Amino acid sequence: MNREWSELNKLLQIQLKKQDTFEEGVKTLFSLRNQLMQTLTSFKTELHRDEFDAIPFINADGYHSKTIAYSIWHIFRIEDIVAHTLIKKDEQVFFSGDYQKRINSPIITTGNELIKQQISDFSQLLDLNELYSYAQEVKESTENIVKELSFTDLKRKISEEMKEYLKSLNVVSTNEKAVWLIDYWCGKNIGGLIQMPFSRHWIMHTEASLRIKNRIHL
Repeated sequence: MNREWSELNKLLQIQLKKQDTFEEGVKTLFSLRNQLMQTLTSFKTELHRDEFDAIPFINADGYHSKTIAYSIWHIFRIEDIVAHTLIKKDEQVFFSGDYQKRINSPIITTGNELIKQQISDFSQLLDLNELYSYAQEVKESTENIVKELSFTDLKRKISEEMKEYLKSLNVVSTNEKAVWLIDYWCGKNIGGLIQMPFSRHWIMHTEASLRIKNRIHL
């Protein structure tokens, strides 16, 4: 893991656990996310369109077995679902912004159910400019949600009603590769969700994307 990103991630986890350092923890979280977003955005100028669909580690286990386009989709669909449906309890950016049509996506899910060539085929369909617009809008909206949270909000758990509502939206596939996400998210409190989908999840998929990029450009 990138040392600076790893250190920021460790620091924010420590800071968010104490009321007197909570606000600093939020700042650290945003600093980390800004660095990661800068890396993800750099691909727009460094890569050709077809390189976003390349899957050089197609038979590998791990986050690098995807494509860069898929990774961006996956990071921000998950964040959108968690931030808006489970924490804010309002409409996802994906739906309010009509992003399925704009991105030209055949799915509304996180994409966990896709495997190997399906991931590349899916990636080729996506409008990259709109995908990046979606990513930026989700990032900003999530950070606005986090700014509104108090330290005591971090201990709030996801209700059974919200869990059932999430299922009803069909934004998580019932495929075994995806359906576990619902229990995973709903088993965490708000603090736990900030530490995974909003930070560590970004790191893992951004580093995987860099690995893909480096292999493409050998």
